[in-house]
Amino acid sequence: MLILGIETSCDETSAAVVRDGREILSNVILSQLIHSGYGGVVPELASREHLRSIIPVYREALAKAGIAESDIELVTATYGPGLVGALLVGLNFAKGLAYGNDIPFVAVNHLEGHIAANFLIHHDLPVPHLTLIISGGHTSLVLVNSFGDYRILGQTKDDAVGEAYDKVAKLMGLGYPGGAAIDRLAQSGNRNFFRFPRGVAREESFDFSYSGLKTAVALYMQKLTPLELEKNKADIAASFQEAAVEVLVNKAVRAATELNIETVTLSGGVASNSRLKELMQEAMREIGGKFYFPPPSLCTDNAAMIAAAGYFRYKMQGASDLAVNAVPYLKLVSSQ
Repeated sequence: MLILGIETSCDETSAAVVRDGREILSNVILSQLIHSGYGGVVPELASREHLRSIIPVYREALAKAGIAESDIELVTATYGPGLVGALLVGLNFAKGLAYGNDIPFVAVNHLEGHIAANFLIHHDLPVPHLTLIISGGHTSLVLVNSFGDYRILGQTKDDAVGEAYDKVAKLMGLGYPGGAAIDRLAQSGNRNFFRFPRGVAREESFDFSYSGLKTAVALYMQKLTPLELEKNKADIAASFQEAAVEVLVNKAVRAATELNIETVTLSGGVASNSRLKELMQEAMREIGGKFYFPPPSLCTDNAAMIAAAGYFRYKMQGASDLAVNAVPYLKLVSSQ
């Protein structure tokens, strides 16, 4: 089955063609550069950029896959969570395409799409496993018993880890988005330069907290002269990053140990972070576990993961009602 995926939940316009939920034929991702001057995503601008880009991106996805519109057998699109205006662009485009061509349509939870990214690329991925969904809007530790059967073990009580990265990057003058910029800068810094607080939200829980870490970095930087800040910028980035990712690793590994789960995966934009992957690999090796993560193209918001998730949902539940609307604060829930 040839599945078209559409993703417009935030500031990436993406269209992809996937065969049978496993084989990526194309995955076109257009990142909106217009937000870089604002230090974050401007919702109205995001919606306008999606409107300008959705048709060219869709056509490019078909061309790269070497198929015609008439070859599409299932249309999928994100309906939440995300920016409501941005979501509506992709959702309505996909529904119109499905209706006009008499093709079944499936509305996809963006968070389930991130989970599907690992199923898409790692065909031998065991279940149950634990996954960290980590991005600018989400920080959740989820037990995946199978696709569609989830148990949320913990989530952030305030800021998401990706949001903390973006805010700290803005404070340091690194621009937006900030995750990759901090990761690059941190590689030349001393991660033991300063010990920032590890936000744990309650030691015994699997929840997370990043507002305190973000504030601690801001307060520390206020004490520095411009010359001191410039001199120590890489060290500050490395110290911040160590605090941010250490908590993710420790909680995921503790959950794996307590629940006797052998496999941990990463998903979402922060899954591309080099230090996080390094620490997680070391920690899982120490307990004799396995560790999986997607390539960078499947960590960022992308339509291939939406196509894969939509395919699995279609096999489980059939097509969605075309009356489905965007749900900006959609939660991840188990269908079991």
